[in-house]
Amino acid sequence: MYLNEQEFIKRALKEDIGRGDLFVRVTEPKEVSGYVLAKSDGVFAGEVYLRAMEEMFDVEFTYSVKDGDSFKAGDKLVLIKGNSKSLLSLERTILNILHHASSIATLTNRFMQKISKYGVKLLDTRKTRPLLREFEKYAVRCGGGVNHRMGLDDCLMLKDTHLKTIDNLEQFMQEVRAKIPFTSKVEIECEDFETVQKAMKAGADIVMCDNMDIETIKKVVEYRDANYPHILLEASGNVRLENIEDIAQTGVDAISTGSTIHQACWIDLSMKLK
Repeated sequence: MYLNEQEFIKRALKEDIGRGDLFVRVTEPKEVSGYVLAKSDGVFAGEVYLRAMEEMFDVEFTYSVKDGDSFKAGDKLVLIKGNSKSLLSLERTILNILHHASSIATLTNRFMQKISKYGVKLLDTRKTRPLLREFEKYAVRCGGGVNHRMGLDDCLMLKDTHLKTIDNLEQFMQEVRAKIPFTSKVEIECEDFETVQKAMKAGADIVMCDNMDIETIKKVVEYRDANYPHILLEASGNVRLENIEDIAQTGVDAISTGSTIHQACWIDLSMKLK
């Protein structure tokens, strides 16, 4: 189920505030101001969600950085002012959003720095936390990555498990073209060169080189260029900061990895009131 930014914030606050912030119950409101402080370097993400929060509560944010901008430890990223009751109740949700999104954007940007000069796209995957897919994929975009499919409904990917159920791939692909939307692409996951040849012959739009070594990927690129230049090539599997540049140099069109999301370590941010 898709959650827009305001729905996302409402659910996050319901989880944190529960039946009501006890501090709010025992205090009087006052106008206060403060800022979000970076305690480590990173790439900023979360602005879209904070702007939605401004529309919902008596708070005002002024940004010294925008989504996708780099920052340094010691930078004041967001200036904050508003009703003390609102700000103190929102504090943890604000920081959680910025921590989570900026950490993903930061790691994504580190991957991008390795491959941007080769013109290769960096894709995410569906390895996202349940109900956080839109949020986490948004953070990948802030870091310079490109979203892979959002779900099972926008691209048909035939993974190794799917292929085990298909007796005749070429016949199956003919049936697929008659049944799925005209604009939907078909991607076939291949673990070896022989499967690549079958997938391309069957009419795949995208072929994934899954967990192939560098020499095999180069062989696939050469075969594609000579025989099926319209087919896109994606490399995936065991992609790390240490090896992504080698993969990018093979000539593939894109590299996908879930690491940008599930391996992102939270950067250090805090909120300070004046």
